[in-house]
Amino acid sequence: MRLLLVRHGQTPSNLRHLLDTAVPGPGLTALGEQQAAALPAALADEDIEALYVSTLTRTQHTAAPLAAARGLDVLVRDGIREVSAGDLEMLPGDSDRGRLYMKTVFAWAAGDPDQRIPGGENGTEVLARYDAVVAEAVDSGAGTVAMISHGAVIRLWTAVRADNVDVAFAAARPLDNTGVVILEGSPEDGWKALSWAGAVVAPAGEGGPAGWPVVEDTP
Repeated sequence: MRLLLVRHGQTPSNLRHLLDTAVPGPGLTALGEQQAAALPAALADEDIEALYVSTLTRTQHTAAPLAAARGLDVLVRDGIREVSAGDLEMLPGDSDRGRLYMKTVFAWAAGDPDQRIPGGENGTEVLARYDAVVAEAVDSGAGTVAMISHGAVIRLWTAVRADNVDVAFAAARPLDNTGVVILEGSPEDGWKALSWAGAVVAPAGEGGPAGWPVVEDTP
C-alpha cells in the first residue's frame, strides 16, 4: 500500500508555538485554510482511494477540500491523533518544560518507548493506536491511502516503522503544515519512506513545536 501521511494546516496554536493536543482542538487560520484548499492540486498525481483524519478538528478541516475534490468519505479515527501533551498541554514548545515533549517522543523512537510524557502517554501506547489505523487501511484493500494527522506523531511513527528513516533523520527535519511523508509497504513486509515533505504546500508559515527540529540543550 502507498501511504500518505499529511500534517494538518496551520492553527492559531501553531502561531503561538503552543503544545495544543487535546480533542477537539482549534480550527485553522486563514493561511491554514489556504493550505487545505491547495492540497487537492498538491496531491493531484496520487490516486487516493481512502482518506482518514484524526478526532482533532484541524485534520478534518484540512481534509475537507481533498474529500470534496475526490468524492471521498472522511474516516475519523482517534488512533492517528497527536501525541498527548498531558501535563505539558498549552505550554510553549520552546520553553524549558515544553521541550520535554519532543525529546520524549524521540526517546521513544530511539528505543525507550516506556518513557511517559508527564500526565500523558508512553510510546508503546501511541504506536499501538497508530498501527491499528494503518492496519485497518491496509486491510481495506485500498492501493493509496491518505491520513491527515499531526507533526509529532507522523515523525515518530515514520522513524520507528520506516526501514530507511532513522531517528536522527526524523528529529532533524521539521514537517511543516500540510507537509507530506509518502511511504510504501505493509505491516508484514515493513515500510519504506519514498519522500519527506516533498509536497509541502507553500507558503507553509509557522509549524509550531511539533514541526520543529529536536535540539539538545547545551551547557
